[in-house]
Amino acid sequence: MNTSLIKLLKGYKDGNVELNDVLDDLKSLPFEDIGIARIDHHRKLRQGTPEVIYCLGKTTDQVVEISKRLLHNDNVLLTRANEEIFNELTKLNINLHYNRLAKTIILNPKKLKPQKGLVLVVTGGTSDIPVAEEAVETLKFLNCNVKTIYDAGVAGIHRLLASREDLMDADVIIAVAGMEGALPSVVGGLVDCPVIAVPTSVGYGANLGGMTPLLAMLNSCASGIGVVNIDNGFGGAFLAGTIIRGLNKKKGDKSYE
Repeated sequence: MNTSLIKLLKGYKDGNVELNDVLDDLKSLPFEDIGIARIDHHRKLRQGTPEVIYCLGKTTDQVVEISKRLLHNDNVLLTRANEEIFNELTKLNINLHYNRLAKTIILNPKKLKPQKGLVLVVTGGTSDIPVAEEAVETLKFLNCNVKTIYDAGVAGIHRLLASREDLMDADVIIAVAGMEGALPSVVGGLVDCPVIAVPTSVGYGANLGGMTPLLAMLNSCASGIGVVNIDNGFGGAFLAGTIIRGLNKKKGDKSYE
């Protein structure tokens, strides 16, 4: 065990260190260096959520080894995970949930009391659903209430307007769209909550792999829209979860206690 941690805990036990000082110091204590990675075990203490494993670019063995080190957490999220990784993790004889469409795995999934507030995930088309599902699984990992409206793009805007009540009930909306990326602007013009725009690489040639919707969303004339990277459902959901957590921590607001 780290000598600094022993000294800190001994000081608390002896009454020489206050509890708040212990917690503050724990936030900056060293990571676990396993050679292939430096695992940040205190990220949940600092940021409210444990470290998330991004699987793309890692070998299956690397992902499994990192996963083992994080299993002390209630939930562990893996993104961009393939079937091979899933099959190897099943050998650990632990509870896990695999969403093949989202390419996400949640280890030790536990049903905790969800935070108050609703995140609504809306897609322009059916082809955008894999990115949206990554957002949905991330929101579940973050213990958020989530609802979805799929295939409600501006090519048939009456489909979106038919769900106006759901739009107005949301505390945060994640709008996922490819092609020309108009969906977040339309949603942003209808609601009074934050809208997080997620551009996707869905579209024909001039979509430019998601650059067209990305630039369109960055240049939206609707106020209150934030934009994350192309196909980054995880990033959009994490931002939404941060907003929801802020609402739940809001002092004096009884509805979010």
